[in-house]
Amino acid sequence: MMISSFLLGVLVFVLYRVLLSAFYIVKPDERAVITTFGRAQRLGKSMIKDSALNDEELLRYQVPRLRTIRPGGPYFKWPWQEVHKVRVATEAIDLTWDPTKLQHSVEAVTKDNLTTGVGGQIRFRIAENNLYSYCFNVSSPLEHVMGYFISVLRERIATFVDPRGQHLGTGNEPNTNTIELSEGVSINDLRKNLPLLNAYMEQQCHCTSARYGIELDAALITQIDPPPEVDRALSAINTTRNQVAADISTARADAEQQITMSKRAVEIAHNTAQAEVAPLQELAHILLQMKASGGSASLHTYLRNLRVPLLRRATRIIRTH
Repeated sequence: MMISSFLLGVLVFVLYRVLLSAFYIVKPDERAVITTFGRAQRLGKSMIKDSALNDEELLRYQVPRLRTIRPGGPYFKWPWQEVHKVRVATEAIDLTWDPTKLQHSVEAVTKDNLTTGVGGQIRFRIAENNLYSYCFNVSSPLEHVMGYFISVLRERIATFVDPRGQHLGTGNEPNTNTIELSEGVSINDLRKNLPLLNAYMEQQCHCTSARYGIELDAALITQIDPPPEVDRALSAINTTRNQVAADISTARADAEQQITMSKRAVEIAHNTAQAEVAPLQELAHILLQMKASGGSASLHTYLRNLRVPLLRRATRIIRTH
């Protein structure tokens, strides 16, 4: 009886292990890798090469290409084989995610020694052409990527300088009056240049695909907040500086208006003077032509004819000899 039960148990185990668990399917958003006695099936001796890695990193991260099982099924595997399924859809994770601790923001120090709290999200997906790094190189690739991302982010925040800040107050660049005086404070520079910061992070994290098998799709840093007391002080500073900027803009607009009005007044006076001089110049030209054609007698005749209307309107004439 015991031998029969043992043989029956062995038969059930074999049926389950060989027949039932030997078939598997791969979902549309998944990819699978098969290992035989713990060794992943490779595509010959082909190795993964990434242009984002330098020569030293290429020697360090020598990763083989694996045979990837596409979506579909059912597929068959032997009992000594194991299937590793990976979800390749794009996912989003909070920037504060850390399996070792609970945190509401990531602390980073700016170039003027201000401790800030950074928050946001990153979108990522598993690199389909580098499943070896994701499945077998490190035990927690997402944790490694987050640590790498946070270290690059802190380094960038600590050295960030607003590209427009160097022109502040010079007055030599175009549209100088549109530059706000609140620039030059690192927290304000970071808040105003979040797209530049996100683009830099995406550029620096291109190598994560070759290192850890995770592709960074986008970095979305949405908030950079200082401590409450510093935030209140910065708000007061920004309010004061914005008021100063508004006063400067108003004074500049008034000065430009006065200059414009002065130019218009000069133009009007110039046009008035030309209007008064033009008839006299035309009369002089006509008199010169009369003298040239008729001599001095024609000028005396012109003067005599010019007096006739005046004499008709005169009530008394005083003639001197």
